[in-house]
Amino acid sequence: MPHRALQIACSRCSLRELCMPVDVSAADMERLDTLVTTRQRVKKGDALYSRGERFSGLYAIRSGFFKTRITTHDGREQVTGFQMAGEIMGLDGIVSDEHTCDALALEDAEVCEMPYDRIESLSHEVPALQTHVHKIMSREIVREHGVMLLLGSMRAEERVASFLLNLLQRLHARGFSEAELVLRMTREEIGSYLGLTLETVSRTFSRFAEDGLIEVKHRQVRIVDGAGLHAIVNSGTR
Repeated sequence: MPHRALQIACSRCSLRELCMPVDVSAADMERLDTLVTTRQRVKKGDALYSRGERFSGLYAIRSGFFKTRITTHDGREQVTGFQMAGEIMGLDGIVSDEHTCDALALEDAEVCEMPYDRIESLSHEVPALQTHVHKIMSREIVREHGVMLLLGSMRAEERVASFLLNLLQRLHARGFSEAELVLRMTREEIGSYLGLTLETVSRTFSRFAEDGLIEVKHRQVRIVDGAGLHAIVNSGTR
């Protein structure tokens, strides 16, 4: 996968507040600008990294969408997450020094590569960086717990509603619409992530549309009744 020269420093990046520490001094920001060594373009369908590959650093997504997956011994694929611009990838490799999943681009994407040894070194100079990395790790743990809840106790309707609301919230934090989103993943990939069959996902989308909760046109989804979707999710927590 080809690299290209870094052209935009972290301090001037529009995604800075999403993937870098905030409220740091100008001097510390200059140090953080040295953290990103390369920018890497990843074509749709290509892997950013693969299971078993040596871990060398973390990746901040500048543009595009990714999915992470594991493949079982009998060849079945299990999607473990979807990642978008402003989010950090590669945390799975920290413990064992090798990646435990595949990270595949769902569309043409670009990432900033941050060598982990450089992160550790800079953390001593900029304590806010270490705190930020810990927050990212904590957020990943919370996300995994949320997925366990989805798979363990929620009905199909609750899983799909929760997925749509979570995706919408993350996109809105990046300046996108509060009510409209484009699904970069297939219904089958959504099903794999939620522990549902393709047919169940498609049937649930159709039911939501019939009930006036959403409008669907191919991969474009418009949330018509967000409160209704929240009510579906909350119905399982009472």
